Amino acid sequence: MGEALAPFRGQVVIATKFGWKIDPKAERGLAGLDSRPEHIKQVVEGSLKRLKVDAIDLFYQHRVDPDVPIEDVAGAVKGLIQQGKVKHFGLSEAAAKTIRRAHAVQPVTAVQSEYSLWWRRPEAEVLPALEELGIGFVPYSPLGKGFLTGKINEDTKFDSSDFRNQIPRFTPEALKANQALIHLLGGIAKRKNATPAQIALAWLLAQKPWMVPIPGTTKLNRLEENIGAVSIQVTPEDLRDIDAAASKIKVEGARYPERLEKMTGL
Repeated sequence: MGEALAPFRGQVVIATKFGWKIDPKAERGLAGLDSRPEHIKQVVEGSLKRLKVDAIDLFYQHRVDPDVPIEDVAGAVKGLIQQGKVKHFGLSEAAAKTIRRAHAVQPVTAVQSEYSLWWRRPEAEVLPALEELGIGFVPYSPLGKGFLTGKINEDTKFDSSDFRNQIPRFTPEALKANQALIHLLGGIAKRKNATPAQIALAWLLAQKPWMVPIPGTTKLNRLEENIGAVSIQVTPEDLRDIDAAASKIKVEGARYPERLEKMTGL
């Protein structure tokens, strides 16, 4: 990544994370949480070296570590900001009360958490807290890990290494039940001459001006499709219609296996 971004110094904002013990032998290379201040300092040095930069623009805690007070985490990042090694502090999947405690020590610039038409829990407490505190929100999985594109159904088979095989929401039964959400997006997409994925992203962009979704993609045509969502006009009336229809749809299946859901902090 450092080599790829080298020609674009000053043109990109680099965000990276800390908070995991990295072990190639562990599942997905992650061997538990570790946000001890000394570990945060080790991570930032490694990231600066690999990214070939003097400072990281946005440094997120990947998951809240229950064994380390969030005040200690925020204090460690505050020290790195004072040293000029980090510019801004971020949190990921943190609860509102955790965000407030961290923000009191070192102002939080952004919070990255899952948010989409099929995972709306942040609306209850997190989003109001962010608006009050002036913190930006970065929704990950805004397309529901691909489901909201309308390209996945109960007959879809994933590669054996695909993480979605472990997610309850991606069992054939859940995928079949959740197609109601795709029908909703598809109907609106036809009216707007767009795709379901574009409507899902446009819905997010219409929520708040301080919200920046980050859809992942491996294909150029999908990247272009995602960017096209910016030009789709979603009116307040559209939002009311979507909310009214979505409120009648019960999304089936948990968004993570139980062991990972415990780490989300929401």
